[in-house]
Amino acid sequence: MIAFSEVSAFTDTPGHGNRAGVVLDAARLSRQDMQALATHLGAPETVFITRREGPVARVRYFTPTQEVEFCGHATVALGLTLAQAGEWTAGDELHLDTLAGRVPLRLECEAGVPRRVWMQQPSPAYRALPVELREGLAEALGINSRMIHRGLPMAAASTGLWSVFVPLLDSVILDGLEPDLTRIHALSDALGVVSIYAYAPMGVNRFAARDFAPAVGIPEDPVTGSAAGALMALLARQGRLPVRGDRACGLVYQGHALGTPGEVEVELELQGEQVLAVHVGGCATVEREGHWQPGH
Repeated sequence: MIAFSEVSAFTDTPGHGNRAGVVLDAARLSRQDMQALATHLGAPETVFITRREGPVARVRYFTPTQEVEFCGHATVALGLTLAQAGEWTAGDELHLDTLAGRVPLRLECEAGVPRRVWMQQPSPAYRALPVELREGLAEALGINSRMIHRGLPMAAASTGLWSVFVPLLDSVILDGLEPDLTRIHALSDALGVVSIYAYAPMGVNRFAARDFAPAVGIPEDPVTGSAAGALMALLARQGRLPVRGDRACGLVYQGHALGTPGEVEVELELQGEQVLAVHVGGCATVEREGHWQPGH
């Protein structure tokens, strides 16, 4: 029997945020077993520790339909689960070896209780998009292209997973999106990304967002840590975030349209407009625990 947890990340309220499956000991599981369990749990992602040697853990991430290189909310869920199991304490090093590279984690406690997990995401990368793509993206999201914000970046970016970022004028438009998931799937495949991520400003460094990822079996992801990190890196690179010294920070609100609101905190280390490091943090809460038998 394989023990698993279901954990809601980027929230401390049960039933909110983004649900992830967490398996702390998957050494005996084959790739097929991991995919079967991820499909069984039906969470947007399930994370498996396949090997742990001291402060380094080898992990793999699966959606209900396929393996992906990285997942932010499942990483936060994993960190909190390890902390609550007594397998990781504040001040101890912990690094995850993922298909997207090595991801350092940091545990933040309040009054000695594990509260927030911070991850340094893989280095950001960016790709420009042709302006002509604006019409197609607007149609896929169910809006007129005039509702796309011309003063914020529309581009592809990644801190582990590639997404296309589409800025909208305000959160009212964002909440009213009627996405055509078939078109979004086709666009995602054509552009080599996992999702189309729509976002809208709510303040100088606060944004609301919705993330559509049918190409990897997730019609709409409730709260997306990896994409929030990439968004803030993209905004900072184009001078769209306030900077203090060599730091910038931001907050993303996501999940409201699905009734599962969550918050993603992002801190950036900068050198001019070059982003040196992306740190994404959030809370998490364990929803339930269970066991699963491979082959069933």
